[in-house]
Amino acid sequence: QVQLVESGGGLVQAGGSLRLSCAASRRISSMFVRGWYRQAPGKQRELVAAFNSDGSTTYADSVKGRFTISRDNAKNTVYLQMNSLKPEDTGVYYCNAAWAFDNYWGQGTQVTVSS
Repeated sequence: QVQLVESGGGLVQAGGSLRLSCAASRRISSMFVRGWYRQAPGKQRELVAAFNSDGSTTYADSVKGRFTISRDNAKNTVYLQMNSLKPEDTGVYYCNAAWAFDNYWGQGTQVTVSS
């Protein structure tokens, strides 16, 4: 079993920044951490930022140049630095990882960006 706990969300004005954290209950070096997703009200969950198997990263076009995904294996934590936030970034942000052929999600953290 793997527990993923997201934190760092909140209410921020447009143009502001937040840093989300995803703490894992197991060593993230032993699992495939896919990355961060978000779900806006009434919309499907979408990929925001991801680690690829070759170590590179992928970003949704809507967040390129504003968001940065990173990881600290020593702390078993994955981060999402979000800058220049826009109202359309509002949603619940989830981290996702796979371990032992199972897929795991955290409970999510709410990000609300006011205009």
